[in-house]
Amino acid sequence: MAFKTDIEIAREAKKKPIMEIGAKLGIPSEHLLPYGHDKAKVSQEFIKSLSAKPDGKLILVTAINPTPAGEGKTTTTVGLGDGLNRIGKKAVICIREASLGPNFGMKGGAAGGGMSQVVPMEEMNLHFTGDFHAITSAHNLLSAMIDNHIYWGNELAIDERRIVWRRVMDMNDRALRDIVVNLGGVANGFPRQTGFDITVASEVMAILCLSNDLEDLQKRLGDIVVAYTREKKAIYCRDIKADGAMTVLLKDAMQPNIVQTLENNPAFVHGGPFANIAHGCNSVIATKTALKLGEYVVTEAGFGADLGAEKFFDIKCRKAGLKPSAAVIVATVRAMKMNGGVAKADLGAENVEAVKKGCPNLGRHIGNVKGFGVPVVVAINHFYSDTDAEIAAVKAYVAEQGAEAILCKHWALGSEGIEELAHKVVQLAEGGSANFAPLYPDEMPLFQKLQTIAKRIYHADDVIADKSIRDQLKTWEAAGYGHLPICVAKTQYSFTTDPTVRGAPTGHTVPVREVRLSAGAGFIVAICGEIMTMPGLPKVPSAEVIRLNDEGNVEGLF
Repeated sequence: MAFKTDIEIAREAKKKPIMEIGAKLGIPSEHLLPYGHDKAKVSQEFIKSLSAKPDGKLILVTAINPTPAGEGKTTTTVGLGDGLNRIGKKAVICIREASLGPNFGMKGGAAGGGMSQVVPMEEMNLHFTGDFHAITSAHNLLSAMIDNHIYWGNELAIDERRIVWRRVMDMNDRALRDIVVNLGGVANGFPRQTGFDITVASEVMAILCLSNDLEDLQKRLGDIVVAYTREKKAIYCRDIKADGAMTVLLKDAMQPNIVQTLENNPAFVHGGPFANIAHGCNSVIATKTALKLGEYVVTEAGFGADLGAEKFFDIKCRKAGLKPSAAVIVATVRAMKMNGGVAKADLGAENVEAVKKGCPNLGRHIGNVKGFGVPVVVAINHFYSDTDAEIAAVKAYVAEQGAEAILCKHWALGSEGIEELAHKVVQLAEGGSANFAPLYPDEMPLFQKLQTIAKRIYHADDVIADKSIRDQLKTWEAAGYGHLPICVAKTQYSFTTDPTVRGAPTGHTVPVREVRLSAGAGFIVAICGEIMTMPGLPKVPSAEVIRLNDEGNVEGLF
């Protein structure tokens, strides 16, 4: 059976001018800053004018732990938004922007797939409106100003051994993880060890995604802790006097981007932190704006529910005062078989027993999301090789967990293939059963918060951390940061810190390698296992096959 690729489908899209898409939401054309004919930014002035309007209902789309078999979380997010519009609801989609690193590495982009995509797909997955470049520039401006301050006399008495602000770039480059800068003698400064993270792991990215407006953005930027003195006194971004210039660089990036689906429904695409190394959600300003403009807002959180959904609930919703009405957990029959021990090459053959064996991974995510007081429905993202018996096995298992699983064919059929799920989401959201609460209170000690996540979400026995890490957390508590939530950085492929362990393991521990204070963003990052904040390229990166064809079109991107 021959299928069109995502990029072929996207190129055939009958897009409407972006002003028409904005008009669907009541956004006047003068408040849209166009980037070409098919994408635009929404003005801060218009966003502020919406403050008195009531909010729509917020729907989270999350998933099981990702597998090479594919799950389709973004595809389902887009499809559900289209489906809700199809059944007469005014729905808006809120997703993240794509990072260049994974696009040229080993993973697809962030535009959905099949007949459930946002367009323009190629621009979205490459430079889009330049937001990531602005974030990279603002971050590295601060880096340059720190080294410049030291070069010109170090009035703040920064201890060069205690500079905690690294540089960033939006590319996978393992060679830059640990480097030495300022070599070359007196003219170039004082040599020191530092490194690069990927842009999506930047605290500036998190700050942009969690800020309410430009004033809040500048305050948060100023709150960034960049270094310490020999007496361990914190040095802030505002002490370096970089917060104003950084805000200027981020002024346009702070404005949410609006595009459209293949069915010409509005979608906000803004921000792009990864959920395995950051908080994994689109921007607060985009979500809040969408809630003022639509009856339903469908958003996603990165990777599996153990990472993205937990951070959505415990960081984004806590900080922004959001109350989700329902959650959709995306799963596939193929992924259930992989969790049940079937190799990727053998996924095409029916194997009901493997499906049943793999379902506990899904079951654990259902229980975890319910634990936040949010009603849950499972979306079975359909593949053509799925059999009736395998689908029935998933539905039966989910029913045993006190939820419903619905087969969705949005990849092939668009909104027509996801109507049943749309009706179920409306039923859950309007049923009033949501009683959202974060996993832990603000006043809980930091290490106990980390233990709570590990035990209740990952079902681990405990957290392993050196005394130096525990002492660092206590020091931050004494400095007034004890109320902050925890942002766990760990592998997305497993409930454990071992990416090869699938299913729903118990009896494991969570080793914490490092903790980082993101005072501006408002959370503590706990780096666990072997996760890297600067990924590397695979042996055969996608970049090897990406090129322009004779017609000038991109090939190999998807």
